[in-house]
Amino acid sequence: MGSISNNQTLKDRTVLVSASGASSEIAIELERSGARLITAPEIEIHEPESYVALDEAIENLFGYDWLIFANIHAVDYFLRRFLQLNHSISELDDLRVCAIGDASSTRLEEIQVHVDLVPNGHAVNRVIDALEAYVGEREAFRTANFLIPRSAISIDPLPPALEDAGARVDVVAAYRIASANESLLAQLRALLVGGGIDYVAFSSPSDVEMLAKSFDTNDLSRPLHDVVVACIDRRTKHAAHEFGFPQSLCRQNPQSRFSSKQSSRFRTASGSDRINLLSPNHL
Repeated sequence: MGSISNNQTLKDRTVLVSASGASSEIAIELERSGARLITAPEIEIHEPESYVALDEAIENLFGYDWLIFANIHAVDYFLRRFLQLNHSISELDDLRVCAIGDASSTRLEEIQVHVDLVPNGHAVNRVIDALEAYVGEREAFRTANFLIPRSAISIDPLPPALEDAGARVDVVAAYRIASANESLLAQLRALLVGGGIDYVAFSSPSDVEMLAKSFDTNDLSRPLHDVVVACIDRRTKHAAHEFGFPQSLCRQNPQSRFSSKQSSRFRTASGSDRINLLSPNHL
């Protein structure tokens, strides 16, 4: 992860902040420091534009060994369509079911869908490690067929990681990521993929989750691989770690308050990389 020295300013740097923090002091202070702010739009989940791929996958479930639910939306939209097509939950008993995250696992249990595996974390390496431990060896992937319901715009690194291990993977659109401000959402994706964002300031764990939802991914290390990630506190830092950031910057004293001319020092897990962000009360 990159860092900047303490005497550098944020002038002409592009900083991504959450919608909830757009009108807070963090936005005011960052703008005063010369940073260009991009506000992440609120995300909505809708039905997919087409059910063709999903319906085909559902009608051919016998061809899969694993069904991976990456989030609660995948659970809800997949099973809603599954039942609409007059299938019964018991038909899933012949598949291994992997649920990523407690919310996915809990929802599946509520609907009485068996869950074979819940990885200890969201990041792709943790999911691959959990799957490998379950099947016994990496070689077993070469004969495995995975079905992963997601959105059409998902950039999650899990499917290519499974394919690199020799598995056959079908990712089908079960839902659609949308926003009331579609142009801003498209701009955000283009900026992040194209390296146009320098910093991301997470002020809560929900900020991390919302950004992950924007890309429909459980591992943000891919779209943000060259971005400095700053977290308000250790709880938010933990959320960033769960979504693929082993080293995110965290304010040392989140309880302290600062004037407009003061700055707060952020540190990585090792304490070696430093960055000064002008720090208002909410960051």
